[in-house]
Amino acid sequence: QVQLVESGGGLVQPGGSLRLSCAASRNIFSIATMAWYRQAPGKQRELVASITSGGSTNYADSLKGRFTISRDNAKNTMYLQMNSLKPEDTAVYYCNAKIYSGGFVYYWGNGTLVTVSS
Repeated sequence: QVQLVESGGGLVQPGGSLRLSCAASRNIFSIATMAWYRQAPGKQRELVASITSGGSTNYADSLKGRFTISRDNAKNTMYLQMNSLKPEDTAVYYCNAKIYSGGFVYYWGNGTLVTVSS
């Protein structure tokens, strides 16, 4: 069982930056692929970025380098650095862990709201 808690969301102006954090209840980074997803009002949930247990990263094409995913293994914490934020980045951002346990099992945090507006 894994609990994930996001933090760091809030209101930011276009062009600004935020760093989101995801704290895991135990050390899972060695066995899990971690990811950030987001869901804007009225839209489907979409993958923002992921990082494997080996450190390989993947990003949504539309982000074009504005976002960076990272982790601190000692702190059981994953981060999402978001720069040059745009109004279309407004969404609830969710932390996800994918762990193989017979089949793949997904754990989710409850999300943190990011609002980009003037």
